[in-house]
Amino acid sequence: IFEMGSAIGYSTIWWARALGEGGRVIYTDGDSKNAEQARRYFERAGVADRITIRVGDALELLSEEKEQFDIIFNDVDKEDYPRVFRLAVPKLRKGGLFITDNVLWSGKVAEKNPAEATTKAILEFNRLLYSSPDLFTTILPIRDGVAVAIKR
Repeated sequence: IFEMGSAIGYSTIWWARALGEGGRVIYTDGDSKNAEQARRYFERAGVADRITIRVGDALELLSEEKEQFDIIFNDVDKEDYPRVFRLAVPKLRKGGLFITDNVLWSGKVAEKNPAEATTKAILEFNRLLYSSPDLFTTILPIRDGVAVAIKR
């Protein structure tokens, strides 16, 4: 599992708990203070041995990876979502899941002519997801919207 935008590691802990034998989660965050706090949480949760901590830009870190992933979880800065799409899909194995948070953006994606750059980026991302022949995608309208795409 490659997690993009891990902050203090809340979702990382859940991913690590869900892993099968020999699985691992790659935690990414651009803030070393977040990473240090997350490391302490991982140790307290008893999952530190299943997590690799990488500090830096999540997109750059993903582009450096040589392997393909079973799951890529995207929760980076929303303006970067279209770039994430272009980087993540090739890094996903066939049958793998590409999961993205905040794809409904408090309903702003339904605005006729959104002015906000963030909303425009999320709209572009959603269009990329649904127009890709490599993915089968659905958006779950829970909380702020979660996109789940499976690679064909």
